Amino acid sequence: MEEPKKFKTYKIIMLIILVAFITFLITSIGMYQYFTNDGFGKSLIAKSKENEELVETLDNYRRIIDKYYLGEIDEEKLKEGAIAGYIEGLGDEYTEYISKEDMEDYMADTTGNFVGVGIYMVEDTEANKIMVLAPIKGSPAEKAGIQPGDYIISVDGVTYTGEQMTEASNNIKGEEGSKVKIQILRDDETLEFELTRENIKVNPVEGEVLENNIGYIEFSSFDDGTAEEFETKFQELEAQGIKSLIIDLRNNGGGIVDEALEIANYILEKDSVILYEVDKDNNETVEKTTDDPIINMPIVVLTNENTASSSEILAGALKDHKKATIVGEKTYGKGVIQQLLTLPDGSGLKITSEKYLTPNRTEINKVGIEPDEKVELPESITNVLNVEKNDDTQLQKAIEILK
Repeated sequence: MEEPKKFKTYKIIMLIILVAFITFLITSIGMYQYFTNDGFGKSLIAKSKENEELVETLDNYRRIIDKYYLGEIDEEKLKEGAIAGYIEGLGDEYTEYISKEDMEDYMADTTGNFVGVGIYMVEDTEANKIMVLAPIKGSPAEKAGIQPGDYIISVDGVTYTGEQMTEASNNIKGEEGSKVKIQILRDDETLEFELTRENIKVNPVEGEVLENNIGYIEFSSFDDGTAEEFETKFQELEAQGIKSLIIDLRNNGGGIVDEALEIANYILEKDSVILYEVDKDNNETVEKTTDDPIINMPIVVLTNENTASSSEILAGALKDHKKATIVGEKTYGKGVIQQLLTLPDGSGLKITSEKYLTPNRTEINKVGIEPDEKVELPESITNVLNVEKNDDTQLQKAIEILK
């Protein structure tokens, strides 16, 4: 499943305006003397020359293909391949081109509804492999025994690298009731699973009352509506008399940033800074809470190495404002935000547009958030998603703190 996204309509509108403006300038490039009187005009001409060189290079390759290539030429696939390769050349693991055909599935993932086997996956850039971040609870993948840390090697006999995670994800999905074969690498062992695709409705917010009237809330991603479900679950636990709260963000790979901001809004004082967003020109956007908090009790947040993106936004904000004690292990370290832009032909571009800083202006990207209380799980634990409460040293530490 894809990594966390943030939709800002005003930014898309500004992009459209910007494209129109650039088109006007390029149309007027013949006014050479006018534009070359300043640095902006020179820069524009330089960019135009770069584009000409790119077109010429592609044209040269096309002539070679037309002359020598034996097979049939699919013009649409050539175009998509050229765009995807161009975007991939940025070298950013989170920026990607999404074809028109794949956009519907991508948007379904965002809302937390899709037909598949229920796997959150990430790209392991060092190994260039697709790693299972976590199977969704109750999904075909979890029932079959697929575990966090497993590497997805192939889907229906087709081998994929980490850079091909989107293609692999799309091929894992399919019609409800159909089967898919997934080959897994676990340590030095190769395993094969045949799974039946199901209509997966991601409803990640779960909760219960623990000893000493401690509330416990867990969710595995920030999907559309997660904040509302979180509020509902908290109110249910509050009605049962809880006096403190554990928010379990372990193995939460992130998702929609606005959902994390809304949950922070439930906890922090009004007008508190939640995060700073910084773009390529060092322009800052400050995200602040807008309402009085509805949660006023001691809080512990559980984190581990799979706590990423939107989860780190929430954990970092609560830590900096001293509204929660962070217990567990250092987080993943994804401190950049992507926007999903829908292009006129129906395709999409998920592009890294900003980095974020915590309220204390702490960098997160490639660094992660250090816990206040570092606690590791016992070495005997092999599946971090299936830990008995008595063996869960991180949870027990949280309970100890809240007692």
